[in-house]
Amino acid sequence: MSDKRVLLVGEKETFIVRVLVKKIQDAGFECIFSNWNVNDINAAWKDIGQVTLFMDDNRRPTESVIHYLNDRMSEEGTRLIIIGDKLDVQFASESFPGDTIYKKFIRPIDNAEYISAVNELMGMVEAGEFMKTILIVDDDANYLTLIREWLKGTYKVAMANSGLQAIKWLGKNKADLILLDHEMPVTSGPQVLEMLRSDGETKNIPVIFLTGKGDKESVMAVVSLRPEGYFLKTIQKDELLDKLKEFFILHR
Repeated sequence: MSDKRVLLVGEKETFIVRVLVKKIQDAGFECIFSNWNVNDINAAWKDIGQVTLFMDDNRRPTESVIHYLNDRMSEEGTRLIIIGDKLDVQFASESFPGDTIYKKFIRPIDNAEYISAVNELMGMVEAGEFMKTILIVDDDANYLTLIREWLKGTYKVAMANSGLQAIKWLGKNKADLILLDHEMPVTSGPQVLEMLRSDGETKNIPVIFLTGKGDKESVMAVVSLRPEGYFLKTIQKDELLDKLKEFFILHR
């Protein structure tokens, strides 16, 4: 059984909703139902792998519920399955970002098709396909390993021990963020940033510098390069995770 759960959100727990919950459970997933209430959804939100929004009789969630779901799904990379009549599905499609919506079903739905979609989506969730990818670039192997251990499970993590290795990796892969050591031998952090910014394929990848120097002059030198930010290497795990979470919320 997956360690992620399905959250089915609807106005009330009707017979059809109970059938869907049972079908999901029979497929091997834990499924919980929540009413269209922000407090109820928040209380139910633990280890949620995907959300199914169920609409019936032209009743739709409020703006506050939609806003909460948008924020929470964006924050955690959660995907949405929409079920409803044609106009309800159209309404929901306009209320949620397209990259958040995995599948849409117009009622009456084929339960087998819906469960197949749940299986597909949960498989992708378990494989980490919706995680943000962070590339860490640092010549210190111990520091690379430490940061990777902190971030894995929350993000897909790639590592490079030099600027040139990072450029080579980016030639074949994509990153949502680069954590770049400012002080590296051979090719320094600023030089790597310059190379990234001069290449059309990498110029828009956000870069946050990692620096061991916290004095005003050193910090100003880092900031003058206009990265998306900087972290002192003395940063602790919880603070780093909080700041990365905040970054992705602000840059979604």
